[in-house]
Parts: sequence; structure tokens; C-alpha cells
Amino acid sequence: MEPRPAAPGPCPGDSRVAAAAAAAPASSLNPAEARAEPGRRAPSVAAVLPAGGSGERMGVPTPKQFCPILERPLISYTLQALERVSWIKDIVVAVTGENMEAMKGIIQKYKHQRISLVEAGVTRHRSIFNGLRALAEDQPNSKLSKPEVVIIHDAVRPFVEEDVLLKVVTAAKEHGAAGAVRPLVSTVISPSADGCLDHSLERARHRASEMPQAFLFGVIYEAYQQCSDYDLEFGTECLQLALKYGHINAKLVEGSPDLWKVTYKRDLYAAESIIKERISQHICIIMDTKEDKNHVGHHLEEILKNELNHVEVTSGALCPAGRDLKQIILEQCYNYVCVNVLSSDFEETQRLLNMLEESNLSILYPVVVISVYFLDYKSVHFDQKMENLMQIREYAKEVRKRNILLCGLLIYYPQDEQKLQASLREGAAIITTLIKERNSGLVGQLLIA
Repeated sequence: MEPRPAAPGPCPGDSRVAAAAAAAPASSLNPAEARAEPGRRAPSVAAVLPAGGSGERMGVPTPKQFCPILERPLISYTLQALERVSWIKDIVVAVTGENMEAMKGIIQKYKHQRISLVEAGVTRHRSIFNGLRALAEDQPNSKLSKPEVVIIHDAVRPFVEEDVLLKVVTAAKEHGAAGAVRPLVSTVISPSADGCLDHSLERARHRASEMPQAFLFGVIYEAYQQCSDYDLEFGTECLQLALKYGHINAKLVEGSPDLWKVTYKRDLYAAESIIKERISQHICIIMDTKEDKNHVGHHLEEILKNELNHVEVTSGALCPAGRDLKQIILEQCYNYVCVNVLSSDFEETQRLLNMLEESNLSILYPVVVISVYFLDYKSVHFDQKMENLMQIREYAKEVRKRNILLCGLLIYYPQDEQKLQASLREGAAIITTLIKERNSGLVGQLLIA
């Protein structure tokens, strides 16, 4: 992990930056470091998210910021990314009047914190200006206060990380303005009036402007106050406003590949794939056994570890002797394999489901629970076994309402070691697919390996 940038002072020779910095109380330029050291005051930082777009380019009736990914609105993921950053004090979201109640419902349902809503303008710049006004002006009963630095981010860029936010905030404190950039993927050309090539830009010398961007609050707010109606109506680049009206040359910060913007319908599928991959990196195996290392459940665990070498596989137990399952849940594991060997009863899985429901873990992401049973056809009557296992359908319907995806897996347990290993590998492949795909169509199904 690269070291965090040192706390720089105002950029020499830039009177606008020096004046804006002087207007704010002295503070550390690195919010995370300041909070870690007693006596050092962190700079106040707020964020503004324009979320008034109609999603015209996506070609769907729902504005893209409200399009569901794993049944949760896209904007909720972006808010979660900003909420993870403890030094961002306030998050102001600009939404249209017709979507105001829907946005309030999202905040309540997904338990978002530090969020304030303002009405969006008819253009992106007007929405941002409304958000800045809410931070600048003392409103009756308002909990907002003017920050030293303001971050401007898009509601449809859900994968922003704290290190990028820290870099642009630190650079903004030094230069007055800063923004994330990425290398151009395609060459940019300029057409003539008759539709022919006029000239092209040298791709290596140019960059794509991304989000987030950060500004000394006085710099960007003053720029918006001076902004022409034409810029408010047709402009899209905040860094350009700081340059045009504040004479501030923004510092450009190299961003990560994850800063892309959800714009088209295909981007929703890409975002869903990334989210599924991220929440599939930890699998917890629950076993109704204690110390028996030859337990068939341990063999399944080892096969999963070997086949998923990039995924953390841990084991826990519902009994006190096992690793504290509550701690595993607190670590935000969203995938559970409940192995039942001693009986075909649903009791162990039901206890796990009760713990998950009490934890509220599934509010943000769907939790996958796979109840695994090993069946020796010679020792247990198949009809008797199936009668017990069919309970899974009813339980699955109930927990589905709370965003828990429950299904069953029946693994053939032959006495022959070679056949057993083959059954375990097939079972591990099914478990892997269920976790990675998170297919709600398989909820309540009993699969056989």
C-alpha cells in the first residue's frame, strides 16, 4: 500500500488558493491522519451528489441512479461507498421533486446516515449549485455547516474507494481544486461542419476527466456564483468552472479503473458482476460436528479451499465450541454453507437463519445460505430423507422476504472413497455457482450432486 501524501501547504504564488485556505481554520490536510492523532483537527469535508438525471442514454423509464442492482437501487451503493469514509461529515444529494419521496424511502430502508436532500436543478451544474447552496447558507433547523473542502461525485459511480477520495481532497487543499483522471481508451477526433475529419488529438497527451473531484469550498462556490447561464445550462466540467471563474489550475490525480460511470444498460450488468464478485470472496462453512477431522464436511471444506484459492473459506459452528459465528457475521460474510451429516433435520440451518435475520446483515446485500445434506442411500430410506428435506421450500419463501437466498444441496455419500471424492467435487462446483451467481430463481430448490 503506497504511503499517504504528506500534508502540504498552499501552492506558492497562487493568491486565490492562499486566500481560500486562509479563510478556513488551520487543520491537517489528511483527514485520516488528523483523526488518528489527538490534538490535530481534521479538515471538515462534505460531499455533493447530483442525482437528478433522467437516464435518457440508458433507454429505460427509470432514472439510472434508481435502477436496481441485486434488487437495490444503484445510488444506494454510491452512498454506502461515501458513508464508509468516516471523515466525510455530510453528504448532500440533489434529486428531483418527483423522486424526493423515493429517495427518502431508500435512505430509510438501507439505513443510510449523514444524508441531506435538496431539490435538483434542470441541469447537472444547477443541481450541484443547489447542493453547494445548502452547505453555504444557514438554513433554519439545518444540521449542515460550511465545509473547508467539498467533494463532488456522481451518484452513478458506486465503486469509489477511500484512497482516491483522500488523494483528491489532499490535492484540493494544496491547489484549490483537484480531480481524478484516467487514460483515454479511444482516440478523440474533431469533425468538420460537413461531417469529415478536421483533426484528432494525440491520445497519450490527454486524459478522461472522471469523478470524484474536490475543491476548497470558497473556490467552487464563488465560481458557481459567477457562472454564466450558458455554463449552467450546457457545461458539465466542474474543474473548468474553477479555472474559468477562479483562475485555479486543478491538480489532476490518477484514478483507479473502478471509477467508471454507469451510463448504458450494459453498465448495469457490469456493475452487478463486480458487486457479486466482491461479496463472494468469503465463505463460511457451518458444521454440526466438533473435533472429528475425518468428518466428511471437512473434506468438502478442503475441496472448496483448493478450488477457490482466491476466496477466504472459514469454518464456524452453532455450538459454543466452534469459532464465534456472530463474529463471522459481523465481519460481513454473505455466504454460508450449513453442513448437516448427523441428521436430515432442518434444525441447524434454521438456527443459522435466525441468527442472520437478527443481525440485519441482508439489508445491503443478498445473503446466500446453502443447506448441505449427505445421503447414503443404503443406510437411510430415501423417502424418509426427502420428506424432511422438503421443509426447505417453506423456509426459503419466508427468508426470501428478508433478502436471504436459501437452497438445499443433497450430496451422494457412497462408501467408496473415489466415488465420495467425485461427489464432493460436484457439490463444491454447485456451491461455487450458487454463491457467484446469486440466482433468485433457485431459491427453495433442492439440488443433487
